[in-house]
Amino acid sequence: MAKKEVANQLKAKFRNHERMLGTFIWMGGASTVEAIGYSGLDFIIIDNEHGPFDVETTQGMIRTAELSDLTSCVRITNVTRTNVLKQLDAGAEAIIVPDVKTVQELKDLVRYAKYYPLGERGVAFARKAGYGFADCTQHGLQNYFDTMNNETLLIPQCETKECVDIIEDVVAVEGIDGIFIGPYDLSASLGHPGDFEAPVVKEALEKVIRAVKDAGKLLMIFTFNKDDVKRYYDMGADAVVYSSDVNVMVSAFQSDIKDIQE
Repeated sequence: MAKKEVANQLKAKFRNHERMLGTFIWMGGASTVEAIGYSGLDFIIIDNEHGPFDVETTQGMIRTAELSDLTSCVRITNVTRTNVLKQLDAGAEAIIVPDVKTVQELKDLVRYAKYYPLGERGVAFARKAGYGFADCTQHGLQNYFDTMNNETLLIPQCETKECVDIIEDVVAVEGIDGIFIGPYDLSASLGHPGDFEAPVVKEALEKVIRAVKDAGKLLMIFTFNKDDVKRYYDMGADAVVYSSDVNVMVSAFQSDIKDIQE
């Protein structure tokens, strides 16, 4: 029996104008992802930029996310064919790309991540395709291509001055589904690390938000501060990435220990 297809829930919720909340996976492990599935979060970002994960470990977390009703996003290190292809074949539903500075990087991303006619992704019926037994593979190769192209999100990060300067061109690239604002790296790139109230940082944020919303694409932003979540929603964010697995765990223990000692 062919495997039933499951739509990308992050994309579906965006289309339904729902606000979404997720977190970074830095500590990792399938059990961590399984536990987070009980939290009520909408998605996770498995961080292969800063995290210690290989493809096989990432695939295990993606599989657990699927069983836990979490959309699995993977942040890669940079845009190379191998980085993109391996994560998509493992089952990543969204690819996050850090440190974007040029439009060419995004054109390469689309070329590696999307099948014909949008790109040149290498053809393989890996686990995302049910190893060739998923419903979408049973109705011709182009149907499979179209399904994967439609259900795979490509979300570059705007976290450099260079990206801010060309943001209108970035959001116009066909195949790019949204922008993830990294405020910490962005503030550092603009010469005011961690100072989100600096006029140049606020102006950059406003410019990026305006460009993304005008293009009708998904807007995602990160924060360590839970009080910022609603503020970012009010500013136009569709999805907020709140903290990380390890930060939330340590903070919770610190808070509990303080209460116990008092």
